[in-house]
Amino acid sequence: MYKYLWKISSSGLRCLLLVGAAGVACAATPDSDPAATLRAKHASLEEQLRENQFKRPLVLDSAETPNRLKGDIFAIVDYPFGAVSAGLNNPNHWCDVLVLHLNTKYCRAKVRPSGTTLNVNIGKKTQEELADAPRLEFNYRVAAATPEYFEIMLHAKDGPMGTSGYRISLEAVALPNAKTFLHLTYSYAVNFSGRIAMQSYLGTIGSGKVGFSVIGTQADGQPAYIGGVRGLMERNTMRYYLAIDAFLGAAGAAPAARSEKRMQSWFTATERYSRQLHEMDRAPYVEMKRAEYIRQQNAH
Repeated sequence: MYKYLWKISSSGLRCLLLVGAAGVACAATPDSDPAATLRAKHASLEEQLRENQFKRPLVLDSAETPNRLKGDIFAIVDYPFGAVSAGLNNPNHWCDVLVLHLNTKYCRAKVRPSGTTLNVNIGKKTQEELADAPRLEFNYRVAAATPEYFEIMLHAKDGPMGTSGYRISLEAVALPNAKTFLHLTYSYAVNFSGRIAMQSYLGTIGSGKVGFSVIGTQADGQPAYIGGVRGLMERNTMRYYLAIDAFLGAAGAAPAARSEKRMQSWFTATERYSRQLHEMDRAPYVEMKRAEYIRQQNAH
């Protein structure tokens, strides 16, 4: 029995591939429609989005190579595409998102003739002086924007502690019933010294920390979660996703109340996954973020 796979590329060319019993797949062409590709991904994840450990329509994946770490989240959000696009297709709003993360101490968008950048300081999970937090300069680029699809890309060449090649990308496509399907990718490269630093952290204050991927079952029947650097990547990818969701959820609040609503919502969301994400209590987190938000508004 043969099946015909029909695909229309963005250039309008039609490709008809004959697939036999050997199971040859139709590879996506470079000019394929990204909105259609993302919708196809949504369809392929339908069962996982419906039933998973997160108790929400979300799928998380991670990957580790000798020189790079990568996390991906696919999720459905209950906001219409127009609202998602208007909110996140804006570099200043990305700073509102990024500063919710425990380690983000400051973010400021700079629009120049050569392009838009985000100056982001990454530091400790406690309050600290801005001068003590290393700064990353992300290039901000709108890779695509249509009435039903967008992709935003952030790239930083250099990072702290032997890391480099930071990439944050978010693509989104409209779904029926005023919903939107998101794909967030977070990745960076790590050199030898960076690996040593991460292993030192994971062997001391980071020991016992885990990610979300289930790799087996413990003796008591509870799931065994992935640890190490992949666990670290999964935790931070989830933190960034929850920051995006908190930002979108606060959009309907009065302007003066939005920052407070984002902070409270982000903390509440992370506590739903306290095994992986709990680092401090609500009061010190909110106090720290209020101070950082004020600094973000005033510093240059």
